[in-house]
Amino acid sequence: MRAAALAQARLWLGTPYRHQASLIGAGCDCLGLVRGVWRALYGDEPEPVPPYAPDWAGRGGGEMLLNAARRWLAPVERAAPGDVLVFRYARDAPVRHCAILSGGAHMIHAVEGRAVCESALVPWWRRRIAGAFAFPEI
Repeated sequence: MRAAALAQARLWLGTPYRHQASLIGAGCDCLGLVRGVWRALYGDEPEPVPPYAPDWAGRGGGEMLLNAARRWLAPVERAAPGDVLVFRYARDAPVRHCAILSGGAHMIHAVEGRAVCESALVPWWRRRIAGAFAFPEI
């Protein structure tokens, strides 16, 4: 499943950033990327996505993203290419970003103001990892 997830994520490279969108080539945010990979692997999304503010760095709203990851993805101790990483921008903040590990020290993700890209998992990002999850086997 990991290889298939990574292959699907790579198809999204270059998709423009659009808050709450999830349409390959047209627009997505970080969650929209993961949702799009899910649809490619399984079909329908497992649950509706509630509206969320474009300020992912905000401290309100609880652990909605982390809790959804725990409901639908399989937690892993050691992430491998194709797995989903979730991040906290600050130690006391809820999880507000996600990406798909693309190998070694790189990830595929959507960041406001940029298209979906593959970027280095530099120490700044590594320190903010709050969990790693695999897409479930069919």
